[in-house]
This record gives sequence, structure tokens and C-alpha cells, in this order.
Amino acid sequence: MAAGTVKLTVSFDALIEAITTLNLEEKQRLLDVLEEQVGQAEEDAWEQDPVFRAELQEARDAYEAGDYVTLDEYLAERKDTAGEV
Repeated sequence: MAAGTVKLTVSFDALIEAITTLNLEEKQRLLDVLEEQVGQAEEDAWEQDPVFRAELQEARDAYEAGDYVTLDEYLAERKDTAGEV
């Protein structure tokens, strides 16, 4: 915790009530902070998930082996299979 900060415990209902008093700019700032923190928490959780870790390693191994298709190649293949040349 940074110097000069205080840690408080606030009920969820009190927090919601406080948020309703914020103006639009303050609510947007709060939304930005929440989105960043939720995104980081999700990423941290994914990194701990053994299934995700195995899938990520599999993708990395395939990339290192050159076993992938570029976006341009994929789009060209889709165009060809749709009968458009």
C-alpha cells in the first residue's frame, strides 16, 4: 500500500450508493480502473489454469515449428473455397 493511504472496509450496498453520486467523468474513470483490474485478474486466473497453460504451450510449440497459417493465407484460402478468385 502506498504511503499516506488508508484501507477501509465498505459494504457493497454503500459502495453502489456512493457510485450513483458520481458524475459521468468520475464514473468513466472508475469504469476504466475496473476494466483494467478485472482484465488483469482474468489474465492471472488463466495463467494458473492448467488447461489454458497446456493449450498456450501447444500453440507456442506449433508456432516455433512453423505449423501455422498467416492471416493473409487464411483469407486467401477462404476466398478460394468460396469460389471467388
